[in-house]
Amino acid sequence: MSKTTETKSRAGGDALPGEPVAQVKAAMTGFVSEIKNFKDDIYQKLQQQEERVTMLDKKSVTLSRPVLSAASEAEAPHQKAFEAYVRNGDDEALRGLALEGKAMSSAVAADGGYLVDPQTADTIKSVLQSTSSLRSVASIVNVEATSYDVLIDSTDVGSGWASELAATAETGTPTIERITIPLHELSALPKVSQRLLDDSAFDIEGWLAGRIADKFARAEAAAFVGGDGVDKPTGFLTHPQVDDSAWSWGSLGYIATGVDGDIGSADKIVDVVYALGAQYRANASFVMNSKTAGQVRKLKDADGRFLWSDGLAAGEPARLMGYPVLIAEDMPDMSGFGAAIAFGDFEAGYTVAERPDLRILRDPFSAKPNVLFYATKRVGGDVSDFAAIKLLKFSIS
Repeated sequence: MSKTTETKSRAGGDALPGEPVAQVKAAMTGFVSEIKNFKDDIYQKLQQQEERVTMLDKKSVTLSRPVLSAASEAEAPHQKAFEAYVRNGDDEALRGLALEGKAMSSAVAADGGYLVDPQTADTIKSVLQSTSSLRSVASIVNVEATSYDVLIDSTDVGSGWASELAATAETGTPTIERITIPLHELSALPKVSQRLLDDSAFDIEGWLAGRIADKFARAEAAAFVGGDGVDKPTGFLTHPQVDDSAWSWGSLGYIATGVDGDIGSADKIVDVVYALGAQYRANASFVMNSKTAGQVRKLKDADGRFLWSDGLAAGEPARLMGYPVLIAEDMPDMSGFGAAIAFGDFEAGYTVAERPDLRILRDPFSAKPNVLFYATKRVGGDVSDFAAIKLLKFSIS
């Protein structure tokens, strides 16, 4: 009787904790709870991932993304800042612009200056290099100081023959010459109307670069030839000129044509070529102006052949007795009884020292309604080897 009652109680009532049914029920409850926790965790991670993708997508379509395309170079920050400064004097962008440490990018905020942008600076530099001036054949050095020193060994070591038993006599010791080339400030002051600056279709940078480059090129060319060294480079023709037979260091030797204001004989061209040392002739060139070149071009040798020959290839300079000719309009004329032709290795004989930075200041007040642009550059030049240059002087002696 009792056995039957026990069986019904187990089938219809609650299972005891130790029974198999209770164990299965507890296991199912735990499994469902783990599934729910796993689902919540997956949902949370998917939501975070979606938020991250949305954020990256917004960054990729906004203007704050760094420019990767070469077609967007015109919108470079330095160029936009310079345009704003040239047009309306807004220097806020220039002040906050992080400049790269390149050759034409050293800030000069100490004296209130702002750098011209690299594109304009490169344009000016290329014009200076391509202009027909002594710069194209001279030695060019970039310095960060106020002057440049050139050390020259202008003398030779003494020597002598010695016998086996005789004592060796003391010989001369070479001396070192120091030539100091100070840097001077070259400036240009072009003027632009404010209305022209407001015209967005006008190439302001190109126009401004062309004006500055032309002014600098003409001023440099004149100073490298005839500058007196006072607030400007020292020209090679301003140094003392002596007859080549009496030449000494510190002066330039010349060959006289024997005729005042005329070349006389074509043989004088030969004389000035071989008055230059053999170590300099390999890299030598003639320097003269257009009027002198027009007269020299007519010279012939004893067999009737012209001494002057044009270049055979495009871009090749004309040659006189096989040496290139540089046309420098600042050289004196033949009629001036001066040294109208120079011949020498100007890379060894003349040094141009300059600072690599170029500055431009905007002045909208001094010339209203126009705007002045004050551009400055530091440059110097002087003879660095007096033996490397010879002159042809159009005089009797």
